[in-house]
Amino acid sequence: VQLQASGGGEVQAGGSLRLSCAASRNIRSFNNISWYRQAPGQQRELVAVIFRYGITHYADSVKGRFTISRDSAVNTVYLQMNNLRPEDTAVYYCKAVSNIDYWGQGTLVTVSS
Repeated sequence: VQLQASGGGEVQAGGSLRLSCAASRNIRSFNNISWYRQAPGQQRELVAVIFRYGITHYADSVKGRFTISRDSAVNTVYLQMNNLRPEDTAVYYCKAVSNIDYWGQGTLVTVSS
């Protein structure tokens, strides 16, 4: 299984980005797909997750600003990020869970003040 993360870039505070995580197989076959992020010198943390039957969960720090969604027709999970803050700066990774965990390669998001 391959996960291809894309959509990162540089944006000013208050701006928006949409990340994409394209899977090489049917995303409905996974128990869940999530987005994590890792800032320099920090541990990787969960940002958002979408479960097989559509339930979503968000870290408190992004609630109301980020939205995770999926398009099964193109086997892609998205992370819409609005009202970005400098503290959102990190490398963002997607992870898909079935019997084992699969990680994408990461995409860098930089938010300037």
